[in-house]
Amino acid sequence: MLIKILGGIDILGGLILLFVGTINFNEFIFGICGIIFIIKSFLGMFEHFGSWIDFCAGILFIILIFSQIHWIISIVFGILLIQKGIFSLI
Repeated sequence: MLIKILGGIDILGGLILLFVGTINFNEFIFGICGIIFIIKSFLGMFEHFGSWIDFCAGILFIILIFSQIHWIISIVFGILLIQKGIFSLI
């Protein structure tokens, strides 16, 4: 059950990253998502590629609070998070 909840968080975070250029999100959302993904990365103890994706996505969310990033980077990490979330739901 926990894996399905964490997979849903991955999909939600990936969708936020996909639409970060078109929809104006609040900095609070970026901060909460960043903290959640960094905590999720420490659950995997950086042993698997998925933990590294979570860590990089968390850092990306934290960077989005302070500055804009190129849209290709956010789309790539959004797709990676959605893919990771879909595989955890299967």
